[in-house]
Amino acid sequence: MNSMLKRSTTKKGKKVNTNTKCNRFLVSINVIGSTGPIRFVANEDDLVCEIIKTSLTLYARQARLPILGTNVDNFILFCVNDEKRDALSPRESIGSKQVRHFLLCKKQGSPHSLLLNEKMSRQREEEKGRNHWKKWLNKSLSYSIQSHCML
Repeated sequence: MNSMLKRSTTKKGKKVNTNTKCNRFLVSINVIGSTGPIRFVANEDDLVCEIIKTSLTLYARQARLPILGTNVDNFILFCVNDEKRDALSPRESIGSKQVRHFLLCKKQGSPHSLLLNEKMSRQREEEKGRNHWKKWLNKSLSYSIQSHCML
């Protein structure tokens, strides 16, 4: 029997092997533009692409803003304390850097981010056009009310 494995008994009496050496840790991932970090437990052997996918899933499940989408290929993960500021490789294990705090960023120039930015700018322009008449009406009413009160 391996010394790393320990036998434990469940309620039904079945013997189950459990690993006494724990290689799990709490990961804290900040997303640019979001209110706070996403925290979850990960294995040291998990790949960076799996961590990004889990982060995006939790981010969407919590209904955070801005909306990021779920395509892992559009995002890069950085170590917060890394002086070089190099992105982690998607096929690298998350425990290789011995870091627990990360920064998740959208890749610049990805087709999805460009389309999303264009769509958001069009929506802002449309909202300005829709609210223009309301501003005009409020301004007109305030003049007429002020002029009426002065008489």
